[in-house]
Amino acid sequence: MDELEAIRQKKAEEFQRQAEEQAQLNQQISQLESIVKTILTKDALQRYGNLKAAHPEKAVQLLALIGQLIQSGKIRKITDDELKKMLIMLEPKKKQIKITRK
Repeated sequence: MDELEAIRQKKAEEFQRQAEEQAQLNQQISQLESIVKTILTKDALQRYGNLKAAHPEKAVQLLALIGQLIQSGKIRKITDDELKKMLIMLEPKKKQIKITRK
């Protein structure tokens, strides 16, 4: 029974650690999001909101990209068109498949 209790304790500690890491990550994302929202235009902010609702992972990638650009000092204000270009940059390149008939 001691081994079973040790396993349970270890699993509980692991779950607690994962919950803490997730909470910390969510806090960092919300801080970055509040900074990014100040430099988005109204249309860009609306597009970001739509993206966040539909594709939360892609929204986090976009936040990271914008955060890097802010840190490097390359961006002051982001318009909707610039946000579209950034989203296109985040898309993985698709391979073109060409089928030839003989």
